[in-house]
Amino acid sequence: MPYFVFKITRGSTGQFKALELLERFDAYKAARDHARGLRARESDARTTIKLIFAENEAQAEEQLSQTREQPILREWEK
Repeated sequence: MPYFVFKITRGSTGQFKALELLERFDAYKAARDHARGLRARESDARTTIKLIFAENEAQAEEQLSQTREQPILREWEK
């Protein structure tokens, strides 16, 4: 399965996500290095560079657009 590097831009409210596929890689190391380089150059606080492992581009976009629940912090984790 390939690795995809996406640029995620959040709207002013933080709810809307614009996903832009930047690159597709077959090897993890090349994908990781590319994503790290892009993160180092990115200066906009509303933009995030994500690396995701998926069967195809549609599945990758679906996984990135899902909202995850915040983990419950235990008293000793604070």
